Amino acid sequence: MTVDEYLAWSENQSEQQRTELINGQIITMPSERVRHSRIKGNVHLALRQAVKAANLPCEALPDGQAVRIDEHTAYEPGALVYCGDMAEPDALLIANPVIVVEVLSPTTAHTDTSAKLIGYFKLPSVAHYLVIDPDARTVTHHTRGGPPNLLHRGPLRLDPPGLDLTIEGLLGPE
Repeated sequence: MTVDEYLAWSENQSEQQRTELINGQIITMPSERVRHSRIKGNVHLALRQAVKAANLPCEALPDGQAVRIDEHTAYEPGALVYCGDMAEPDALLIANPVIVVEVLSPTTAHTDTSAKLIGYFKLPSVAHYLVIDPDARTVTHHTRGGPPNLLHRGPLRLDPPGLDLTIEGLLGPE
């Protein structure tokens, strides 16, 4: 299945189930633990606040929009930031993410730290890939062309586009 076929298929599903398209195959994403959902909410809120504080022409979005990696793969990150022209209200894809965030779960940890790491950086727009481990309460910050940085606390500067965050803001209270 191609990404375009997948998007058409997903719009016609009566049950809203989270899925991704990986190498042409529809993969159903498992249910999430409350800890996972809370962190995704914290991440989205922190990114939105940072975009607003920086007064940038960017938008932070929670999960729900797909990111096309290639003709047969579209991932749905836990959150993302894109800049430039606002996405159409009915868009299912975000073509130019600058920041992509995934929150690890027991069933996705391997893919999030291998195939998705490679896939997201295939996109020229992606400058930052954050992988959040809710159990270890860490953020691994991957940048284009740089080594990963494992963070437990403190400030995090994402430039481009010019956002200032804190690890504590992304993870939320313990």
